[in-house]
Amino acid sequence: MAGGDRGAQSLRPAGVLVLAAVARAQRHRTAPGTGVTRREIEAHLALQPRSAAARAASAELERLATQGTLRWGRRHGVNVWSVTARGHALLAGAGSTAQLPEAPQHRAWRRARARAGLRIERLRRQLQTDLRDAERLLGRSEPAVADAWFELARRLARDAWRLGSATYCLHEWAEPEDDRADVDDGSDAADAQLPPEERARRRLLRAGRRNIALWEA
Repeated sequence: MAGGDRGAQSLRPAGVLVLAAVARAQRHRTAPGTGVTRREIEAHLALQPRSAAARAASAELERLATQGTLRWGRRHGVNVWSVTARGHALLAGAGSTAQLPEAPQHRAWRRARARAGLRIERLRRQLQTDLRDAERLLGRSEPAVADAWFELARRLARDAWRLGSATYCLHEWAEPEDDRADVDDGSDAADAQLPPEERARRRLLRAGRRNIALWEA
């Protein structure tokens, strides 16, 4: 531990923070451990691209790569960085000095949860309106034209999906952990009790359930 402390002291505070951001960005990739882009690193530092702070972080990336605590490479023509074994050892010695802002995946979870709390009653009322319209069409003395049913079917599917998405974001999306990527593969803990065909069908139905932008589409 004493050796780790001495190594940590060779890093400036900004260097510790940038190194920690690269390490966390690597953990939160779909393929953990692979190199991360400048944009991903900026997101973990809560920096605006092309800002003065982002430029300072970029300079720190270059310095850390020269120091040997980061490894620089390219993927699909884009610069990427990864933490070396020496960098991980220095981070272990840095301890509480490497306190990062909220992780992007946690921020996405928190914002979706808050948005769902604000919108879920409105979404429920919209679906209730659709169901009342269906009752009115069913109760007509003369059959409704086919186009009325087709339009209602579109609205019902849209509004029921929105309510399902908001329900998931508010009540079922577990808070992300910091040590791994929070990726929605469309599965649920109870799926193990279902036949394979039903599991696959439900995963298709759940596609995009975290995308709160679709509530406005």
